[in-house]
Amino acid sequence: MRPQPLESKKRSDTSSIFLFTSRMAGDQITLLDLWASPFGMRVRIALAEKGVKYEYSEQDLWNKGALLLQMNPVHKKIPVLVHNGKPVCESLIIVQYIDEVWKEKAPLLSSDPYQRAQSRFWADFVDKKLYELGKKIYTTKGEDQEAAKKDFIDSLKLLEGELGDKPYFGGETLGYVDVALLPFYCWFYAYETIGNFNIEADCPKLIAYCKRCLEKESVSKSLEDPQKVFDFVVMLRKKFGLE
Repeated sequence: MRPQPLESKKRSDTSSIFLFTSRMAGDQITLLDLWASPFGMRVRIALAEKGVKYEYSEQDLWNKGALLLQMNPVHKKIPVLVHNGKPVCESLIIVQYIDEVWKEKAPLLSSDPYQRAQSRFWADFVDKKLYELGKKIYTTKGEDQEAAKKDFIDSLKLLEGELGDKPYFGGETLGYVDVALLPFYCWFYAYETIGNFNIEADCPKLIAYCKRCLEKESVSKSLEDPQKVFDFVVMLRKKFGLE
């Protein structure tokens, strides 16, 4: 699968302002993030869907700054959403928080308890399967890599089956599972290139769904360019002595 170019974006090394409208006048919202992080991209999509104005603060994960350590002293990881001085950590928790605070526009979770539970199940599946298996694809070789590729495709096929013929996982509108999954799409090219396989050949409906979702501005402006992500992964591999 060739990388699909996304709209180019410029980010400051320190911070840049994303101009959306906020629900509450005077809100101070900062996103501590790393540009290539699929977890951070989840938060960016959710904020864009809600139309929330926020400040973006790029973090150096190899030289963590005082603000990140102060706002997430437990895990010391991005993303962190700082809302009026109060930090919210872990991407899926942040997305749920955004959905609850800015609930007037573009609900991401259903009002039905069962549907909410199902959405959380599949988002958790994405967290536990795609990230770890994708990481194994670009950090291992030989039999270990082949096993990771097989498990990765099998996981995508399960997601493809859950999607079915629906436009989005939750039905007719972009929702929680979509926000959880879509950021990994811009990492697919890196997985494929390093692992020498083709995701679209095995999961054509899922790739068609991802491309369709890119037609939404909230998605296309929040995902990074696949080629840049690939270059980032190559840098990681060199950093850890894998190339």
